[in-house]
Formats: sequence, structure tokens, C-alpha cells
Amino acid sequence: MLFPITSIFAQKTDTLPTLSVILTSNTPYVYQDEQGYTVVVGEVKNTNTLTSVTDVRIHVIFYDDTNPEPLEIVEGKSSLQVIPPLGTSPYIIKSKTPNSEITHASVSLGLFNSSTSKSKQLSVEVNNIDLDDTLRFSGVLKNGAAPSNNTNVYLAFYDNFQPPRIIDVITIPIGSVESNETINFNFNEKIQSRSVGFTVSAESNVFYSDPKNVTIPESTIATKLVTISKVSILDKEGKNLSDIKVGSTVIIQSDAWIQFSADQKTNETPYTYYVQIKQSGTPYVEFIGKYDGRYIATGQQSQSVDWIPESSGLFFIETFVWDRNNVPIANPGPIVLILVK
Repeated sequence: MLFPITSIFAQKTDTLPTLSVILTSNTPYVYQDEQGYTVVVGEVKNTNTLTSVTDVRIHVIFYDDTNPEPLEIVEGKSSLQVIPPLGTSPYIIKSKTPNSEITHASVSLGLFNSSTSKSKQLSVEVNNIDLDDTLRFSGVLKNGAAPSNNTNVYLAFYDNFQPPRIIDVITIPIGSVESNETINFNFNEKIQSRSVGFTVSAESNVFYSDPKNVTIPESTIATKLVTISKVSILDKEGKNLSDIKVGSTVIIQSDAWIQFSADQKTNETPYTYYVQIKQSGTPYVEFIGKYDGRYIATGQQSQSVDWIPESSGLFFIETFVWDRNNVPIANPGPIVLILVK
């Protein structure tokens, strides 16, 4: 699954008149992992200013493209056991089985309970960050003035979308920590290539920490081969369009700057150009098109995909360039809005 096709119910669930938990995004990140499981990643927020919440449950229903009946229904929980007032917690929920027929997911909030607040006596720091094939850093966890059990450090990775999306959640188990003890830990794992940073936080059975934002240094992020500089909506004669009609054929064209070839021996860069179109105000994907090509040498080149809109409304267009191993070699192109009449 190259792009998430996601149907989301961003509902608010109240178990007491003063308590509420919400999904922070209408479009959580959905992908299929290397084993074929479909993974849904997102974030929930406790909107109450005074009371913590616990046991926050998230329901995910997985569907295919043709059958209205669910393929699977899975219930998961937020990563944090207790979410403090106005606090947030990531979640990551996986399908029960690997299933290539899953194409979209519906996410909604279930029940939760009020909770006694934990004390903010954990702190976590990371340093010596380095990224090549894996992300590596060292970390230090400091405990408060009481023994802690079930202590975990959470990394919530995000991409460069605006607003950023949580795209992966990794838990580092620490276990039992003595009062006022300092624990050193290390991280060395592969991460998703679109990650540009992460938040790090910690929680135990009695304490928690404030989340801290960590930017992956620009110099350690893999250099992109291609930059999508311009996206145009054209008719068959090559004229720019500001609005289009249902049933008409339009050309979505991107201009791309190629910095250097992925294959220095042949001076060629094989690529796949993707166009994804969503209707404004909804999470539904209207169209996904692709074009396979090869960049020759460096400089500016263009690629295009034809689209025939089937319904009216305001749509936004996203463009991507990946290599043949489904690894992005360009940041997403500028988002373009188009009115279909």
C-alpha cells in the first residue's frame, strides 16, 4: 500500500460531562509493513484542563475496496497509560493478520476512564544523534524520588506534512528504576525514510515526563535526488486551468529538478511519479495515478499523469516521486487546489 486510503470518524467521546478525548487528526497515517500487516498510527488528546484519563481505547475497522463488510475489527489503546490534562498520546494499531486486500481503515474512539494524575518526576534526554541506514542516539532517563516499575520511553516519529503526521511509534522498555536513579540507554534501529523528527517521552507506574521534540539534523538526513518545483493543471493543448469540468481529461504535470543520478554508472535514475487527489474536507482519496520513467542526467525534467474527474467539488492534488524500491527520492510537491464543476 503506497498511500493511505483512510476513512476517519474524528469523534469526541464523553464518559463524564467534564471529560473528553479527541483524535488530533482526521487523517492518521496508514501503511502496510514488510510482513503485510496494515498499521494505523495517530494521536489522541485529553482536552480536560484538570483531570487525567486512562484506559483510552481506539477502534479500527479495516475494509477492502469492494465489500462494505469489515475485513477486521481491532481495538487498541493509547501508548501512554495515563494522559495528563491537555496532554497527548500516540497510538499504533496493527491488523490481526497480513492481508493485501485491506485498502482503508475507519478509526473511532471508544471508552476511557478518569484517573489519578501521575507526578511529573521523570526526565529524558537524547544526544549524539546520527542517521545513515539506521537512526542512532544515546539517551538518559532520570527517575524521581520513588521507585518506578513498568518504565518505558516512547518515540513518536513525524513527517514533514503540515500539520505533521505521526507515522511511527517505538517503545523502549526500561523496566524497574530505583528512586533518583539515572538509566543510560541506546537506540539503533531503522526508521521510516520520511521521518524528519520525533518526540521523546517517558512513563512509569507512578511518574511521567514532558514530551521533548527532537529534530533529526539536516546533515544526517539522506539527500533527496529530486526536487518537485512546480505542479500544473493543463488541458490537452497544454493551457493552464483554474477550474475543470466533470468528465473532462486534464493533465497533472510536475517540473522536477534532478540533482544527480542514483546510478552513477549509467547516469540514469529510474523513478515512479505518483499523483494522489483528495476531495477537500474529506479523508477520501478520489484518484491515484502513476507514471514510470527514468531521469537522464541532471537538470529540469517534467512528468505527467492524466485524470478524468468523476464528481464536482474542491480537490487538492499531491505529487510524489519514489524510486523503484518504493523509497521517496523527493519531498512531496507543493499541494495544488482545483475546482471541479
